[in-house]
Amino acid sequence: MDPIRTDFLVIGGGIAGLLFAIKASRLGSVTVLTKAGSNEANTAYAQGGIASVWSVDDSFESHVNDTLRAGDGLCNRPAVEAIVREGPDAVRELISLGTRFTRIDAGGEDEYDLGREGGHSHRRVLHAQDLTGREIMRALGEAAAACSNLQILENHVAVDLLIERPPVSQPICWGAYALSKTTRKVHRVIARATLLATGGAGKVYLYTTNPDIASGDGVAMAYRAGIPIANMEFYQFHPTCLFHPAAKSFLISEALRGEGAILRLPDGTAFMARYHPDAELAPRDVVARAIDSEMKRLGLDCVYLDISHRPASYVRERFPNIYKRCLSYGYDLTERPIPVVPAAHYMCGGVMTDLEGRTTIGRLYAAGETAMTGLHGANRLASNSLLEAAVMARRSFAAARDELSKDSKRPPSFPEWDPGRAARTEERVLITHSWDEIRRLMWNYVGIVRSDRRLERALRRIQLLKEEIHSYYWDHLLDSDLIELRNLVIVAELVVRSALKRKESRGLHYTIDHPSRDDNHWRYDTVIRREDVQPLTGSPA
Repeated sequence: MDPIRTDFLVIGGGIAGLLFAIKASRLGSVTVLTKAGSNEANTAYAQGGIASVWSVDDSFESHVNDTLRAGDGLCNRPAVEAIVREGPDAVRELISLGTRFTRIDAGGEDEYDLGREGGHSHRRVLHAQDLTGREIMRALGEAAAACSNLQILENHVAVDLLIERPPVSQPICWGAYALSKTTRKVHRVIARATLLATGGAGKVYLYTTNPDIASGDGVAMAYRAGIPIANMEFYQFHPTCLFHPAAKSFLISEALRGEGAILRLPDGTAFMARYHPDAELAPRDVVARAIDSEMKRLGLDCVYLDISHRPASYVRERFPNIYKRCLSYGYDLTERPIPVVPAAHYMCGGVMTDLEGRTTIGRLYAAGETAMTGLHGANRLASNSLLEAAVMARRSFAAARDELSKDSKRPPSFPEWDPGRAARTEERVLITHSWDEIRRLMWNYVGIVRSDRRLERALRRIQLLKEEIHSYYWDHLLDSDLIELRNLVIVAELVVRSALKRKESRGLHYTIDHPSRDDNHWRYDTVIRREDVQPLTGSPA
């Protein structure tokens, strides 16, 4: 098959990928690969909003300090300052592209409604009621559809990056192999610049707020290409997901606590004040650990979130989607508390980039949850995720634009995908069993609270699973489930190895064997490179 040729390849169709693609389409041709439909991205599941200094009562210094405090001593201050200061411009661009954030009548003037969430000292979260991500995706999707130079290939899964490795100079990325889920053919997509914007990896855990497509593909592909991966031990668990067998970990936005919701035990006792002076508005790592502690202490299946003391009309208007979803499961937010539990939510680590989104491979950029810029440190401040994705999409585009304007190098020839003697398999149970085992192992041994013994046991089993999956991968024809399983086991290994390296408790990484923060020895990023990992005998690194 002839390769697909494009100036810019974007792998992932969330806020980072689409914003980059829209801007890049003004310079050349753009191809966006999405694993599912165009609207199925982690961005679409973001309820709370995008944090940015907007009010005259707020300041960049305050937002920076809140971010540093939440990051528990591990944020990269230059990254925090740059991203926070460019936040308002990024928000204005989203508005110019059609995003309709919620407005209110404030003293006779029409203004944007600013929410407050845990860890924030001011109201600075712009939102579209409680469906902010959906609104941003709607606006960006419509803007992308109007770009004549931009094509979105739905149901296409990136397999591996196309890397040229000159003997002396820096390796260069020229696109990727991509599987069409419809035709089951693997295409070469040749591009002058490539952006990894594949989102998070929540499906590595048994319970997650993420969609099914969140399997850490960008991190796994980058790792296989030799790019350093950092801070994977810091996986954020959202404190409040609806506890119901049919809800599939439906997220209950932190904005409810920002508007006065209280966490309670089954007998009605509020408990967060015992864990942090900010109570329900404490950083997410504190709230998630507090809930986990109370559940284990009392043998509970869940705790309860109570906003029934606020006017019913206000709750229905401010949180229409959450209200309707809870009602569909038999819970009326306005009348009684709802059952909640923590679930895996956000990957604070990822592909190491500089502040322009550049990786260690030329012409390859990363932005959004896939990337590790240093903004989040050991724990992400609420609603800083969409902020980072928007700002870094803009910065990555500017860097790619400048690089391509100075470099007219042409790509080498890459061979067609060779399946070798791989055969189609009917034994789907091998894939589903391995997938389930990884997720349960990670939930039980590498969750909110960890220990050296659990982590060591998890690593041994994951290494064996990785060996089995590697053998199965090359013996059978590709499909999306197999690609995701291969990526998922790599992400699991990276999380466990990173957690084993850090002999302290900081932010989202809490271990009973090293319960204190240790700035003298561990105030640095945990970096893993493929060449540093010792594989099992005969297995892949």
